Amino acid sequence: MSANVESMFYVRTAPWHGLGVEVKEALSSKDALKVAGLDWRVLQEDVYTDGGNQVEGYKANIRSSDRSVLGIVSNRYHVVQNEEAFEFTDTLLKQGVRYETAGSLQGGKKIWMLAKLPSEYIMRGDRISPYLVFSNSHDGSGAIKVALTPIRVVCQNTLNLALNTAQRSWSTKHTGDIKQRMEEAKATLFMAEKYMERLGKEVESLSKIKITDRRVDELIQELIPIPDEATTLQCKNLDKLREDVKMRYFYAPDLKEREKDGYRFINAISDFATHMEPLRKTASYKERLFEKTLDGNAFIDKAYQLVKAI
Repeated sequence: MSANVESMFYVRTAPWHGLGVEVKEALSSKDALKVAGLDWRVLQEDVYTDGGNQVEGYKANIRSSDRSVLGIVSNRYHVVQNEEAFEFTDTLLKQGVRYETAGSLQGGKKIWMLAKLPSEYIMRGDRISPYLVFSNSHDGSGAIKVALTPIRVVCQNTLNLALNTAQRSWSTKHTGDIKQRMEEAKATLFMAEKYMERLGKEVESLSKIKITDRRVDELIQELIPIPDEATTLQCKNLDKLREDVKMRYFYAPDLKEREKDGYRFINAISDFATHMEPLRKTASYKERLFEKTLDGNAFIDKAYQLVKAI
């Protein structure tokens, strides 16, 4: 099992190299909590030095199931339990919500869940399904995050475009009145509807930007530049990445019959960013890919800006 993925479940198709427990259909929050291995609580206890002196102003976050220390945090830190996180998304999505995947990373330091929103959208003939991603950390390293991620159903590409006119994510720190802030975050669904509406208009706008084959080459070179001081091996690797993007744009089965326009190019870039195998795999590369689902992918955003500038 990956060093970063501790426990998880998935529906039908295994993400992250087939790790986790397969289930046949999406689960309710109560079942998801148990199957994902998240049915434990975070306890806060005092911190002591080796000499037995209490460290003032700090607490240890300890997992109830195995007494492992998840992190050392200040007294201002407020714990949001895994059960509370699922209750939050239940409230957001109302009755009938089903979680498609959820799990624990880095020994319980981070937990996450992915729930499918009930609506589906058709944009330029594509079925686009919006998902709600919730991420929480128990080690003090990050905020509570909720983000919308639209998925193009035919190829499972993300369309997380950084739109200036619509927000797709919300976050808050583990300090202050957390419950009040999470109540305020219930406006996330309104945010999701606004984002999807704006995304539909942006897809139409991108489809009107016609791109020649020569311009495709130029865009790819701008996206994946080769520095003057690059070594022979670096040049070879960067050329390989450029060819990968080009193959997706010209020959991907779901794209090759489409008009050669901005929307096709963004989908090729998203396909590359979502599914590309890195030249050098690290133990945490899949985790970083997931974090980009929450925070946005700079590579896709750069491509989007370049196309809009044409």
